[in-house]
Amino acid sequence: MNADRLRPAVLALAAGALAVVLTGCQQGGAAAGGAAPSAPTVSTAAPGPAGSGGGGTPTAAPTDAPTAAPTVKKPASPKAPKTSKPVPAPKPKSDAPAPACVDSTPGPDDVDPDEFALYRIEELDGSTGKVNLVVQHGAWGCGSPDSDGGPFVVTGEESRWALDQAAYVTATNPIVTSTENQRIGVQELIDWVKAHPDSGLVFRYETGDDGAIHRLEEVFTP
Repeated sequence: MNADRLRPAVLALAAGALAVVLTGCQQGGAAAGGAAPSAPTVSTAAPGPAGSGGGGTPTAAPTDAPTAAPTVKKPASPKAPKTSKPVPAPKPKSDAPAPACVDSTPGPDDVDPDEFALYRIEELDGSTGKVNLVVQHGAWGCGSPDSDGGPFVVTGEESRWALDQAAYVTATNPIVTSTENQRIGVQELIDWVKAHPDSGLVFRYETGDDGAIHRLEEVFTP
């Protein structure tokens, strides 16, 4: 009877002790499992030189030697350009025609460069193919109102112009009996001028590439 009464009490005490033990184990396991594992320590020391025991003092990494700054050449100062003396511009050739007539001895601006008075002819060596015309430049005088025209007034010195013996030559009165230009040969002109020296007949002329006269036309004077 007494043993049956004590059994429940013993079981209760045993159950309480077991509960205490289990509770302590759970708390110990939680404490042990809750702690985070520490990270492995990594050594930062640089390895020592070969053959030495243990790590040595870390050496600094080698650095490149500083390079010298590039030499910059100072640009040479530009030289002032040489200046040449100004060349005067050529005077424009006047296209104005010569005056219609002059009342006195003509000046340089009055002379008609395309006309001259023929006085003589000088024959040259036949191999040249040319003869010389002895001429004098001038300008036309005004003349009187009742005349058919004024005289050709010469100025300056005589000059010589080469005439090609194959030139185109025309003549009027008095070389030929006509008031209009007729073509004649160079020899015919030479013969007439020789027979009538210093006549002063007026001719218009044109030169070729060689500078000699290649066209000669008499100007009719009444």
